[in-house]
This record gives sequence, structure tokens and C-alpha cells, in this order.
Amino acid sequence: MADIVSPDIRSRMMAGIKGKNTKPELLIRRFLHKQGFRYRLHVQGLPGKPDMVFPIKRAVILIHGCFWHWHNCHLFRWPSSRREFWRDKITRNRQNDCKCHKALSQEGWRILTIWECALKGKTRLPVEQITNMTAEWLRKGTGDMELRGE
Repeated sequence: MADIVSPDIRSRMMAGIKGKNTKPELLIRRFLHKQGFRYRLHVQGLPGKPDMVFPIKRAVILIHGCFWHWHNCHLFRWPSSRREFWRDKITRNRQNDCKCHKALSQEGWRILTIWECALKGKTRLPVEQITNMTAEWLRKGTGDMELRGE
């Protein structure tokens, strides 16, 4: 199927997609700040520059978009145009995620991954449930965790 917009417009649209301070990030950040958690954002010295870093808790939160990070859910669909480009790009993103996750773990960081489908779409979870589970994970200090849509 051909794209419904010109290549220039599509390029501008894709360039406008943010990688930092996204709506899901801001939602989680506001809640955790209200709960008294303090964190740093996008720390340069850590592998992958995690979205939120809690140095005292030795924990990081990664908020992943299902398309950009190739999540197996209803929000992910391979683009129909420039298939090889997208397959290479998204595969590299996923490989980079695995490498960063491994490096963070080896450095002693606990990792919480929150997928976009947990916050959006037909399988989303209630926001209160996600934020409460996140706060509980931070308080307990136990291993890695992943939140995804039902």
C-alpha cells in the first residue's frame, strides 16, 4: 500500500516524534514526584540514558514505545513502505535495548520497563494500577520488572 502523504511530509512527521519528555514519561514522573520520589532524567553516563534514574534506590525506569522498541503487542505493526529500512532500524533499536539492559544489570541497577501498551490502546491498564505498581517496585527494592498491557 502506498503512503498517503508525500515523502517530505512523512519525513517531517517522523522527525517530530519526541524521544524524551513524552506524555507517558510525564505522567509517570508527575505521579512519582507527588509520592515523594526524587530522580534524575536521561543520565548521560548510564548505558542507554534511562528515562528516569533513582540513584538512592539503584533503580532506573525505561518507558518504551511499542513501535520503536518492537514490542509484541497490538500497537506494533511493521510499516508497509521502506520495509528493509524499518526492519533494520527497529532491529538495531531492539539490539541496543538488550545491550543497555545487560550493561545496566551488570552495573547493579534494577530496571523497570513500562511499555506504551500499558498506558495506551485497547489493552491498557488503569493509570492508578501502573503508578501504584511502579511506586511499590521502587519501595521494595526487588529485581527487574516489566509492565505491559493485558
